[in-house]
Amino acid sequence: MAPPASKVLLPLYIYPDPGKWDPLFKAIEYYPSLDFIIIVNPNSGPGSDPWWPNADYVREIPKLNAFPNVLTIGYVATTYCKRNIEHVLQDIEKYAAWASDERFPGLGVSGIFFDETPNLHTQDVKSYLDAVSTKVKETQGILDKRLVIHNPGTTVQRALAEPGPDVTTSAEVAYRDFMSKEFQDWLALSPYGREQTSYMIHSIGDEDLEKVVLSMRERARYLFVTDLKVDFYHNFSTSWDTFVAAMASVSGAM
Repeated sequence: MAPPASKVLLPLYIYPDPGKWDPLFKAIEYYPSLDFIIIVNPNSGPGSDPWWPNADYVREIPKLNAFPNVLTIGYVATTYCKRNIEHVLQDIEKYAAWASDERFPGLGVSGIFFDETPNLHTQDVKSYLDAVSTKVKETQGILDKRLVIHNPGTTVQRALAEPGPDVTTSAEVAYRDFMSKEFQDWLALSPYGREQTSYMIHSIGDEDLEKVVLSMRERARYLFVTDLKVDFYHNFSTSWDTFVAAMASVSGAM
C-alpha cells in the first residue's frame, strides 16, 4: 500500500546564478502532481536596499511562482525569540511588498518560514510567536495560503501548540540522531499530528534514502531528506532525484 502523500519542503539557500536552480525546475515540471513548498532566503531574510532588489532573485522567483504545484515562502530568523520582534515584523512587511512591486511581475511569497523558534514554553515566547504568526496571516501582501511554519528542529511543549502554526518542523537532524531512542522518545511527545509536522533530515546513506522517505511519509506531511552531511541547504545532492521520486511515488515501491 502506498504511504500518504507528502509535500516537498525545500530550504532553497542556493544563490540563483543562471542554471543553479535547474534541478528544482526539472523536478517541478517532471512531477506536476507533487507539491513543492520552497523556502527562499535572499540575504538571511528578504534583503534591504541597496542589495535588494537583486537581479538574480527577481528573475528566478517568478519562475517558481508560475508553477501550480509550487508555494514559495520567505525565510525569517527569530534567533529563538531573542531577535528584536520589530525587525521580524519588518522582514514580513518587506516580503509582503514584493507582490506589489510592478517592476517585477510574479514576485511574491505565500507564507513565512520562521527559523530557530524555541521548543520550550514561556509566556514571553508564546506571545512573541503568536504575534509574528498573526502578522503573516493579517498581511495582505503575503499571498495565497499565508502559510506559517516554525522551525524549532525538535518537539515543542504542548503549550506552544495552543494554538500553534500551520506547520512545525519537529526534526532537523542527522538521520543517525533522528533514529536514536532518545530522539524518538522525545518525538513521541509532539502535540502535532502528521498534517502539521515536517522533518528535515540529512546524512542518510543514498542506498537507504528511498526506503526512509517512504517511511517518513507516514509520519510527516512535509519532508526534506538528503544524503549530504554539510551545506545540505546550499547544494542539490546526487540523491535529489531519488528523494523527489520517492516523494512522488504513488505505489510505495519504485
